Amino acid sequence: MRLEPVLKDWLESEAKRSDRSASYVAKQAIQALKDKTEAKADMIRTAVTLADQGAFISEGKVTDWFESLGTENELSEPEADVFLNRA
Repeated sequence: MRLEPVLKDWLESEAKRSDRSASYVAKQAIQALKDKTEAKADMIRTAVTLADQGAFISEGKVTDWFESLGTENELSEPEADVFLNRA
């Protein structure tokens, strides 16, 4: 794989720092990106399914959750609390 010189230098430095091969570090980074991408796609599919059912999360719950991220009192992901009657 061809890398820009700055990225290649970083990869080699990271590999040396962690006492791993550059291939191992690259593989771990690719796996992490794959996991993150798949998790995001799953979240989007779930949100679309809930929206199609008329279930939404209120702005207040989302804001509270978002503001708690990275704090000692981090909240779990909010669940739907607004339900539209689709009759």
